[in-house]
Amino acid sequence: MANQQHSGHDDGGKTAVDHVRIFDTTLRDGEQTPGFSMDRRAKLRMAQMLEALGVDVLEAGFPQASPDDFAAVAQIAETLKTTTVCALARCQRGDIESAGRALEKAHHSRIHVFISTSPLHREFKLGMSKQQVLDASIAAVEQARGLCDEVEFSAEDATRTEPEYLAEVFSAAAAAGATTLNAPDTVGYLTPTEIAERFTWLRAHVKGAENVVFSAHCHDDLGLAVANSLAAVGAGARQVECTINGIGERAGNAALEEIVMALKVRGAWFGADSRIRTPQLYPASRLLAQLTGQPVPRNKAIVGANAFAHESGIHQHGMLKHRGTYEIMRPQDVGIAETTLVLGKHSGRAALRQRLEVLGHPLDDAALDALFPRFKALADQQREVTDDDLEALALGKEPRALGPWHLVQLDTSTHLGGASASVKLRHDDGRTAAEAAIGDGPVDAVLRAIERATGQPLDVAEFQVRAIGAGGDARGQAHLVARHDAREWRGHGTSTDIVEATAHAALSIVNHIERHAPHAAAAAAANL
Repeated sequence: MANQQHSGHDDGGKTAVDHVRIFDTTLRDGEQTPGFSMDRRAKLRMAQMLEALGVDVLEAGFPQASPDDFAAVAQIAETLKTTTVCALARCQRGDIESAGRALEKAHHSRIHVFISTSPLHREFKLGMSKQQVLDASIAAVEQARGLCDEVEFSAEDATRTEPEYLAEVFSAAAAAGATTLNAPDTVGYLTPTEIAERFTWLRAHVKGAENVVFSAHCHDDLGLAVANSLAAVGAGARQVECTINGIGERAGNAALEEIVMALKVRGAWFGADSRIRTPQLYPASRLLAQLTGQPVPRNKAIVGANAFAHESGIHQHGMLKHRGTYEIMRPQDVGIAETTLVLGKHSGRAALRQRLEVLGHPLDDAALDALFPRFKALADQQREVTDDDLEALALGKEPRALGPWHLVQLDTSTHLGGASASVKLRHDDGRTAAEAAIGDGPVDAVLRAIERATGQPLDVAEFQVRAIGAGGDARGQAHLVARHDAREWRGHGTSTDIVEATAHAALSIVNHIERHAPHAAAAAAANL
């Protein structure tokens, strides 16, 4: 294919494959979505994460939109060293001048100019004729060329534009100096077959196609953004515009992590790959969720909590025999530590036996048969059976009877600007500990108080609360992930009060640390 770009990195002796540029627009198209806005500090932190991830181009924002957006783009442009920093601009002189100023200190800069080209947009959005749109496109590219290292031209609503006219506009933009031509599926309208046909047609009819990179920017209105992006790659597109976690206008953009891993897992099929450092995908996803306060759906491909989790007994049995039975990629490839065999009501004896052995409780067949009905009964009650629950079952105890620390008393109060909490704990060795702390809210205050009482610092990486049951019988289940001594520890707690549930989850982690820290390395090696 004439416009395919080849990677220059060492593939360990393998034949070099075509390089698909990853154009990340999390901080522009993604951030402008309601509920996902970030302040300047958060944007810079995310931009640095994206550079560590290895994105080729980072669209940092729309400088003309506001002074804050301008300042954020300028700060990112000055800070990043290896990633090309891109600023968006309409095909208007003021927009382009603003983008150029914001990018003045960039190590590698790109201005991304765009204008609508479809009949619907020309008539109802712009009120412009075909010739006016064509003239504005040429003028914008020529102006931008003098202000940055490279120019990308986008025809908004390209997939609903007359193909002949789109080819005319693209040809003119390329002649004016654009080196990347983007054909967005702005409203997520086309199917993969149609978008492949469109890119194939454009590459054959745009003058100067051999000198430009064709780009795909697909929205997810019909749930086809990733499929359409990959279809465009199959038809010769060598840049894909996408976002972390698929965030973006309306239903979102194509998810970066899904595109990247599809190219990695099915590289032989596509004959193409990206330069993304895939073990950074999960950390990037988690960081975005933390910065925006928007959790990642559990069933989200690649980075969701369930992406490498198995509860079905049939699947767990297969995984214990050979990982390849139900996983087409390793969790470590995307930055997840390990596969999780979730013990719940669908789990079988093989997974239960394996997990008990990891926890130091090997059972013979008779003991396993006796414990299995109790395990199933507990799983029916609380969806997921934790390690604490399993150890308690193995020892014939109630889960909360498993120590060494036990919650004796908990009091919280909230006030303007924060909250306070006091806890009283009892240890199996007879000690008691009482501490109080203040925090941003009652949950934070309780965690700080438990840290003080037990002497175990907890760096909370994830906190979730979900309802179990409904109505007056509903309980809250708190799920905590905390880092301690360079390892992640998980804890669960249930109660009709979510703050108390959080306290039990935190104590679960502390108790895990005290009971199993000496054996952590052995347990990790034995786990999937």
